Amino acid sequence: MDPAILGVFIPILAIGMGIPLAFYGVWVGNKQKMAKLELEARAHKSDDAQAARMDAMEDRMRVLERIVTDRGFDVAHQIEALRDQRPLASEAKNKDSVRAD
Repeated sequence: MDPAILGVFIPILAIGMGIPLAFYGVWVGNKQKMAKLELEARAHKSDDAQAARMDAMEDRMRVLERIVTDRGFDVAHQIEALRDQRPLASEAKNKDSVRAD
């Protein structure tokens, strides 16, 4: 092969290979950027979902705090305490049968 022809083909080959390689590099860079953006979007979405769950839990906590600090809750405990102090009917019968003996 003639060196002059070879001298022409080498630059043509280099340019011919360089252009597609440059486009491939740009394409890969864009794919990486898109993947990073999608990952960030998912992270923000999960952060928003977690914030919504936290808000719901805070609302539930406020409701429970109102129930506990409400006077009605204390009255219910007092009633239960009175029930615990009252002897059961079976215990009363046992005491009567022991006294009868």
